[in-house]
Amino acid sequence: MKFLKPFTLSELATLLNVMPVGDPDLLVTGMNEIHKVEPGDLTFVDHPKYYAKALNSNATTILINKEVACPEGKALLISEKPFDDFVSLITRLRPFEKAAAMISGSAEIGEGTVIQPGAFVGNHVKIGKNCIIHANAAIYDHTVIGNNVIIHSGAVIGADAFYFQRRLEGWKKLESCGRVVIEDNVEIGAVTSIDKGVSGDTIISFGTKLDNHIQIGHDTFVGRNCLIGAHCAIAGVTTIEDDVILWARVSVNKDLTIGKKAIVLALSGVDKSLEGGKTYWGVPADDPRKKWRELAVLRQLAQK
Repeated sequence: MKFLKPFTLSELATLLNVMPVGDPDLLVTGMNEIHKVEPGDLTFVDHPKYYAKALNSNATTILINKEVACPEGKALLISEKPFDDFVSLITRLRPFEKAAAMISGSAEIGEGTVIQPGAFVGNHVKIGKNCIIHANAAIYDHTVIGNNVIIHSGAVIGADAFYFQRRLEGWKKLESCGRVVIEDNVEIGAVTSIDKGVSGDTIISFGTKLDNHIQIGHDTFVGRNCLIGAHCAIAGVTTIEDDVILWARVSVNKDLTIGKKAIVLALSGVDKSLEGGKTYWGVPADDPRKKWRELAVLRQLAQK
């Protein structure tokens, strides 16, 4: 999430009541969790396993729970509870806004767009021209939708990321302040859900078509002209490149990349990144001919 107005390091330190390390006038222009950081961003880290990753990331400012050497050109905010401070900043800068109508007065809706009865369009949503939003679809706050988009009944666009930290008292939620961005000529099937980014964007690119009952997790990028079949489950922070086809009931684990023009056949489970231009099948997904040979060998063993 980019800030409406940049903070200086000293302003953020005062706001969060933490200790700054670095140039007090350093500008912080946004905030992002570690997978999506850009120069100017604030991110957080609270486990030694990930210190190096955060300190060497593109983030300019790191909210951290240990005094460490500050990398050149960066700044630190020393906090006892970086996760909690990061969440408190989210809730301060992008608090929940109660809806006052089925279609928010702050929504921007383009010429020729049809919103069917019973559809919900939240605060600060932007919808382009010649779209159709069918009955009982829910478009959460800050979603951006391009031109010629069709969203079918029961779809939920922009629900919170499924992101929690374990605590002794239970699970602590990392509040979401990202968006869903849907580009032109996309079609989204009935009862499909697309979660917003934690602090970045979940993106569905130009021309992609989604079937019914699909789940797409936070901060995932889906490329141009992809085809995704019913009941697919795609975890967060996944990259699906252009012209990929996922047939029905494919499951994709988090933090993976599926290369351009890859085809994953129905009922497959993807547990590692896949090269583009190839066809995959099975659990875990692999070359179909290899998987079929393995099954043939298992059948022969069973008959002995």
